[in-house]
Amino acid sequence: MEVKTSLLDNMIGVGDMVLLEPLSEDSFIENLRKRFDHNEIYTYIGSVVISMNPYRSLPIFTPEKVEEYRNRNFYELSPHIYALADEAYRSLRDQDKDQCILITGESGAGKTEASKLVMSYVAAVCGKGQEVNKVKEQLLQSNPVLEAFGNAKTVRNDNSSRFGKYMDIEFDFKGDPLGGVISNYLLEKSRVVKQPRGERNFHIFYQLLSGASDDTLKKLKLDRDYSKYNYLSLDSAVVNGLDDAANFRTVKNAMQIVGFMEDEVQSVLELVAAVLKLGDIEFKPESRCNGSDESRIKDKNDLKEMCELLGIEQSVLERAFSYRTVEARLEKVSTTLNVAQAYYARDALAKNLYSRLFSWLVTRINESIKAQTKARHKVMGVLDIYGFEIFEDRDNSFEQFIINYCNEKLQQIFIELTLREEQEEYVREGIEWTNIEYFNNAIICDLIENHQNGILAMLDEECLRPGTVTDETFLDKLNTICAEHQHFESRLSKNSKFLTDHSLPHNCFRIQHYAGKVLYRVEGFVDKNNDLLYRDLSQAMYKANHSLIKQLFPEGNPGKVNLKRPPTAGFQFRASVGTLMKNLQTKNPNYIRCIKPNDKKASHIFTDSLVCHQVRYLGLMENVRVRRAGYAFRQAYEPCLERYKMLCKRTWPHWRGPAREGVEVLMADLPVPAEEFSFGRSKIFIRNPRTLFFLEERRRQCLQDLATLIQKIYRGWKCRSHFLLLKKSQIVVAAWYRRYAQEKKYQKIKSATTVVQSYTRGWQARKLLRELKYQKRCEEAVTTISAFWHGTQARRELRQLKEEARNRHAVSVIWAGWQGTKVRREYRKFFRANAGKKIYDFTIQRIMQKYFLGLKSTMPSMSPIDKSWPARPYRFLDGVHRELPRIFHLWRCKKYRSQFTEEKKAVYEEKLEASEIFKDKKALYPSSVSQPFKGDYLEISTNPKYQKLNSAVDEKVLLADVVNKINRANGKGTARIFLLTKKSVVLADQKTGQVKASVPLPDLASVSVSTQSDGFFALRLKEGSASAVKGDFLLSSEHLIEIITKLHRTGATAADSKQLNVDISDEFLVQFKHDKVCVKFIQGAPKNGNSVSCKRKNNRLLEVSVPTTA
Repeated sequence: MEVKTSLLDNMIGVGDMVLLEPLSEDSFIENLRKRFDHNEIYTYIGSVVISMNPYRSLPIFTPEKVEEYRNRNFYELSPHIYALADEAYRSLRDQDKDQCILITGESGAGKTEASKLVMSYVAAVCGKGQEVNKVKEQLLQSNPVLEAFGNAKTVRNDNSSRFGKYMDIEFDFKGDPLGGVISNYLLEKSRVVKQPRGERNFHIFYQLLSGASDDTLKKLKLDRDYSKYNYLSLDSAVVNGLDDAANFRTVKNAMQIVGFMEDEVQSVLELVAAVLKLGDIEFKPESRCNGSDESRIKDKNDLKEMCELLGIEQSVLERAFSYRTVEARLEKVSTTLNVAQAYYARDALAKNLYSRLFSWLVTRINESIKAQTKARHKVMGVLDIYGFEIFEDRDNSFEQFIINYCNEKLQQIFIELTLREEQEEYVREGIEWTNIEYFNNAIICDLIENHQNGILAMLDEECLRPGTVTDETFLDKLNTICAEHQHFESRLSKNSKFLTDHSLPHNCFRIQHYAGKVLYRVEGFVDKNNDLLYRDLSQAMYKANHSLIKQLFPEGNPGKVNLKRPPTAGFQFRASVGTLMKNLQTKNPNYIRCIKPNDKKASHIFTDSLVCHQVRYLGLMENVRVRRAGYAFRQAYEPCLERYKMLCKRTWPHWRGPAREGVEVLMADLPVPAEEFSFGRSKIFIRNPRTLFFLEERRRQCLQDLATLIQKIYRGWKCRSHFLLLKKSQIVVAAWYRRYAQEKKYQKIKSATTVVQSYTRGWQARKLLRELKYQKRCEEAVTTISAFWHGTQARRELRQLKEEARNRHAVSVIWAGWQGTKVRREYRKFFRANAGKKIYDFTIQRIMQKYFLGLKSTMPSMSPIDKSWPARPYRFLDGVHRELPRIFHLWRCKKYRSQFTEEKKAVYEEKLEASEIFKDKKALYPSSVSQPFKGDYLEISTNPKYQKLNSAVDEKVLLADVVNKINRANGKGTARIFLLTKKSVVLADQKTGQVKASVPLPDLASVSVSTQSDGFFALRLKEGSASAVKGDFLLSSEHLIEIITKLHRTGATAADSKQLNVDISDEFLVQFKHDKVCVKFIQGAPKNGNSVSCKRKNNRLLEVSVPTTA
């Protein structure tokens, strides 16, 4: 359920000054103080928001706060800047009304922060999306850029805006931002050349020197030391709480987000550096022969560095600082500049250069953030402009006059729009309108801006008048024309009551503004209004080679010389203010009045006099009186009835009829006079704040009574709920206890039963055991008796068998003896005749038997390369001794070959072919004999690094290795992956795996290698083939012997013809595209140790140096 709150809930002081009772200046200030002390920095005057600068961070700007104020009524929550921003955004989105938010206040009051909060809130609540987020980011990031170049540290504010800014944010029909347009007003460019004591120049100068890298500063010819630059004040160069280095990085990042290119950022920084260099140029007087003085530059080094930054000839700029050319129709007059005039020209150039750079930045930002579509846009304008300025400690000059004129115009439009809004609401609600008397400051605006007798018109007239023009002549003219005006005072005017008034010096005049009297010193009015830049300097700037300078000084173009005097600063500002007023009058206004509580920039300090001064010149009391002239408070019927319905029994707790009738019944039931309120069409209007406070007090009492009733009912419900819970708990506990007791009883019965059962089972088991044991003893006895009987029978049969065997053996011995006797008798008959031959044969047979049996232990190994054989013991074995090694060698070779697999057989065939190609021809061959031919050295099929390359090659890879491709230009090698398949040779990039070349094997004509121990080889392609367009390949590899051998074997198979020709020579030709280059191999000592080096001698010769082998 959503909790509804109101502006009047938990109110500290009065949240809306319209309700302040009694209304006086003291009660107004006291209310602001009370709210400020409780961190309530926002207060309303109707729809106007008063913002007090807390000078510290408060937890009221979080994303949660944004969601809290989103889509809420303006008076629904406590005062906040988010409420005004949400009201303006919803009016723009839902009612299609263009809005403007006017933020005013003096320096240090928090105007810039207020504008940031408004923009950040709108960015948070509008739509999302990639393009929308980009636009929002660009709009928000434009602030750091403009703050760096347009803000400075002053005695009142560490981040004071020294220019007026008006931003139109454009939205589509859904309320999503499309882009924006920024307008700037009156940059305080005099700060570039001079700053008051205790203040700084613009932030960008200090940010550049603190945050830029050493390399950047070197390019810009700058030094980090602030003291080296005359335009930078030293007493306030470092500000507590400001990190210039971090802010510089923020500004550069913001420029990139907004859309600045790198060269544009560099150009901007070069112009900022040029302004600093310009301030270091000093002049000295030099007498001429005619007695007049002219200026000369003391040290030309700073001028030289500045000219190098801007691309200007030093002599051109040096002359522009020394001479001035005046043109009048067809005549040109060149005059010399004295030292004072030279310094004026230097400062004028610096001010114009920085001012025009700032204007260019605004234009460039507008190009990036402008809406891309041309459809009609809804617009929300945010105006962040200077507040009314009255300096007590130093003189008010031309800048303060212009600023106060702008505030007079804003006050005029504020009064007009406020009264118009009030009148329109009364008419819309059917309430009778009564005229409100108020001070109309149109007479003051007319005094300043009148085209004939206005102060600005007279100032322009003095600037354009021929003859001697000074600030005193301008003051005399004011005394003559404005002497009768009731809001103008001077020492000689009739409005000055006493001529001896020492508060009004002779060189000053006083204007009675709506916020009070302001004393202006006329010194500098004419010069600042003229704002002249000598044409010689403009033309010198136009001659620069810098990409940005010519855009900033278009009037320096010699082909477009305009003799017409440029418009004055006052004229330009008056035109800009007029355009701004017309723009604001077309939009629904929303006001934020910023006030600073103290001059010390400290939290928790509230200075009454300072706040009172700001309340006066902001016209806040006048604003409250205008708002209260009719009805002090108004509210729609629905929220009014919802808030006060408990005050009447007929409307409480629910009113079933229309809300207006309910409010009428409610007000009729209350003791409130009828003249204190009126009923509009959709709202009730309350005339006096006392009536509202009476309603609030009655509501507070009713809420207390209702709270007591609610507490009583709640306590009764709580006690009943507690009793029922106890009762339910007792029932549950009792049930659980009874279950527990029954479980314990059951466990005891179960345990006893188990014991009885165990004893019974034990008795039965022991009885069965005794029976089994008796049965087992009976069986063992029978077995023993049976075994003894069988043993007796077996021994008896054994004795009988042994007796029969002895008898049979005796018969056999007798028979054998008889047979031997017969044989010996027969042998003796033939022994003498054949004994010699048999003995010889027997002896030879025994010798050969011994020889063969001896070979069994002295046989050589099974290695085919083992050529050893045992020595022959007798000479008659010569033939056998020669034939046996041959037979044995053939046999063991057959055995050795039978162990080979097909792969190993192919390897030995390759080794054999390598021997036929390179043996005694290539010095590298002997070292390769012991190295096995591995083929795939990269494991290309399993290595994930070469997965892409492996998939690009359709055929089986026979060889994969890393080779160096020799560059013809310098002889250096580039690593390539060498792949050999059955049909082609592929070269690929080692890092990426991308195929660089693929050569079909039929396109190979020959391979050339040297006789040395190097790994270089050339793949020579057939002329006219498709692969020969880029020329031959000169490569180097550690596995040259294997690569050439596999190429030699595979080439013949792929070409189906004779094998690939291998040329072995220390000098051969290689075709590189259209040129033939000779590759020559020499022996020597390379510079890089023992490795082979290749060096280009000329366009036709590459020399390969091979180290001498020992």
